[in-house]
Amino acid sequence: MTIIAQRPGPGAARPYRFPDVVRRSVAGGEIVAAHLPGHRLAVAALLLDAGASREPAGREGLAGVLAKALEEGTEIRDSAAYALVLEGLGTELSISVDWDSFRVGVQVSTDRLGAAVELLTEAVRTPRLDSSDVERVRDDEATALRMYWANPGPRAESALRADLFGADQRHGRPMGGDPESVAAVTVADVVDFHSAWFTRPGTLLVAGDLDLIDLDALGVAAFAGATGSPSQPGPPLPVTLRDHRRIILVDRPGAVQSTLRLGHPAPHRAHPDYVPMTLASTVLGGAFTSRLNHLIREVRGYTYGIRSDFGMSRRFGRFAVSSSVQTGVTAPALIDSVGEVSRTQADGVTEEELAVARSWRAGQLSVELQTPPAIASALATLVVHGLPDDYHARLRDELLSATVEQVSAAAATHLQAEGLTLVVEGDAAKIRDELTASGLGELHDAD
Repeated sequence: MTIIAQRPGPGAARPYRFPDVVRRSVAGGEIVAAHLPGHRLAVAALLLDAGASREPAGREGLAGVLAKALEEGTEIRDSAAYALVLEGLGTELSISVDWDSFRVGVQVSTDRLGAAVELLTEAVRTPRLDSSDVERVRDDEATALRMYWANPGPRAESALRADLFGADQRHGRPMGGDPESVAAVTVADVVDFHSAWFTRPGTLLVAGDLDLIDLDALGVAAFAGATGSPSQPGPPLPVTLRDHRRIILVDRPGAVQSTLRLGHPAPHRAHPDYVPMTLASTVLGGAFTSRLNHLIREVRGYTYGIRSDFGMSRRFGRFAVSSSVQTGVTAPALIDSVGEVSRTQADGVTEEELAVARSWRAGQLSVELQTPPAIASALATLVVHGLPDDYHARLRDELLSATVEQVSAAAATHLQAEGLTLVVEGDAAKIRDELTASGLGELHDAD
């Protein structure tokens, strides 16, 4: 008996409306807030221009060490006392670091938001930064990274980033650093980084029922004692592409799989082609129904999964394909993956494929942007990338109205199959010859 299954078609994208955005200047700082009527929980987060891009050479991961150190007490309270008063409010610090920003937030009932912001500000502006605490946090972070880097993936990611952007550039090195760079962080490095970037006002993000929240009082609490002026991020970096492919081999003796990372530079996050680029990558490798996943997983059976995306920050971006495949099919998987990138670049997308991508991406907004923390993150996107306040309100319609011609043009412009760097982390003794014979590009060993 033969069973033939047909994939269901895309459903209608769920309706979605982004809340109204309010901007206010208070006490020398800026507040960007979203009104969520009826919500009894609210989020406040201080957004600082102190991301990984601000770290000095050789100290990659410094911002992450400081993030952990903020939880070790303040000039007023030790770590235990600080934790207890946070717990008494029913909240905790939520800290995140990316290329462009350092964000410290709290989620709490609206009637306790003022007290929570005062505690948040206490940690950000006046951390204890005791030498023994900072050294312990640093050593813990370095140990965790050593364990992480023992797994397949981080070395391949590092090799790809270095090749695309240059290891002499901050964005050519791992965002979170590596075991050596984190281990090199000193107490003085942490204190200096805090003094340089954490005394500036920053931006206070608020998501909650603004009828129940005193934004002016929150601003006074968040920006009290802040000094200095906003920093300038610099213009977007040019997208420099090679006119030929190259293969970089990262030797992992005894590996039974090859970890694949294919990529090339791409535009920054605020680029006007963001929506069609996102949809093109969704068709290519951004969803389970994508071309890459269908071919490499379902047809060939080489992997459990493969995906592609455009990763974008304020000044730069990159296109990347990620997967792990059986060692014996390393070269065929690479050939097929490059072939799909090339086909999408040359031929664009079909209306049927785009309909699925549009429905999925637009429908996700109603799921992803429901909670106050998610709304606060969306506000951070507006601030960091200089996007208009109605950006998220218009995003659903822009996704749904994107045409085959627009998405195919973005694929032709921003996918560059001939300029890909192909990083393979695997058993070099078993895969070197077939990679050399693949004809995909000149083979180089990783540094």
